[in-house]
Amino acid sequence: MEQRYPSVPELVSSARALVARHPGLGRLRQVGASRAGRPLYLLSVGTADRAVLVVAGAHANEPTGGSTLLHLAERALSERELRAGTAWHFLLCADPDGAALHRTPAPRTLLEYHRQFYRPAGAEQPEWSPSMLPPDLLPPETRTLTGVIDELRPYLQVSLHCTELGGSWVQLTKDIPGLAEPFAKSAAQLNIPLEADASDAVGWLASGPGVNVMPAADTKGAFPSLPDDVRQSTWHHAHRYGGLTAIVEVPMWASDLVDDVTPHPAPAEELRRVTQRLCTDGRRVEDILAEALPRLPEAEGPLLRAARWALGLIPGLVADWGQPPPPGATVAYVRSVDAFGRRLPLRAAAMLLRVLEAAGDSAAPRLERLVTDWCGAFAECFRARWVPVEHQVAHQACTVLAAARQAREPL
Repeated sequence: MEQRYPSVPELVSSARALVARHPGLGRLRQVGASRAGRPLYLLSVGTADRAVLVVAGAHANEPTGGSTLLHLAERALSERELRAGTAWHFLLCADPDGAALHRTPAPRTLLEYHRQFYRPAGAEQPEWSPSMLPPDLLPPETRTLTGVIDELRPYLQVSLHCTELGGSWVQLTKDIPGLAEPFAKSAAQLNIPLEADASDAVGWLASGPGVNVMPAADTKGAFPSLPDDVRQSTWHHAHRYGGLTAIVEVPMWASDLVDDVTPHPAPAEELRRVTQRLCTDGRRVEDILAEALPRLPEAEGPLLRAARWALGLIPGLVADWGQPPPPGATVAYVRSVDAFGRRLPLRAAAMLLRVLEAAGDSAAPRLERLVTDWCGAFAECFRARWVPVEHQVAHQACTVLAAARQAREPL
């Protein structure tokens, strides 16, 4: 497999070719349009009432899902047993506008990945917007996704995600008994570490290493300052039809430090250091933004909006992480928080850098040095190693197929 990720036009072209090679088995149709008018396509395989919906591209900076989706679609078209009693539906890209702005098809280093980085502000992300916006202000991408769920009523929705650096983990809106074993086996065979104690899922029920079940609606979140609420996202929309959602995360670069579940010897002290670095790094980006903002021709735009949104999360997280760590905090948990604290200012800086470079602003070289240094420090601290694209895809696809098999109930 080529060590690059397909663009949205390439995904659409490949989907059309798949349908042409399997006449009568697959159908590609437009189901909506983005805010900028880009089409949203659904590839369907089979006609059974029992349905699986696979969603790629919900986060613009997480490109593995497109490759995995094509792999799964080809298998569904080629393997009769996958279509036995189950229809497969593939939303090629939930956010084509975002994908057009995140232009890193073949990153070889974390710096290459971040040089054309983009991740929208929270309210502009299709899966997250329902937790931040009233129903009448939801973006068209979100309305398209929920409309597809309403039409298909899937027993399983799978959202394909990836992290730039870390391990693999699964989040479930309801437990899928029996998923943990094939998930762990696949990761081990491909030398992909499990994110054993992801900060995203601290305090959640773990049905196995790296497999986390979302808490009940009245449970307080791990980081109360964060505005997004997973229980209000599109992931829970399938519940109204008796379904559930699995979010499958795989790393682009792996770190073998994230699966250590031994108790950390000094978690409070380490988290203080993480918090102090987050404050310092955030201020450095804020200072450059404040200096450059009066010189910028436009004070808006998706990149700048997203950078400011990321910076706006920092004070709340500093307060959250200033609380005592959870009892028995593991090395993996502390590492996960550490990675979170590095990502946020780095992402803000990377997006702001693109704005400053486009404007030819004098502060761009200073920000470029920060982005370069932070990428290097992130990779070195976590001993980053590239996961071949075919391994990312194989593990994600194996997990999807196992989830579909284990979650399926007899009709």
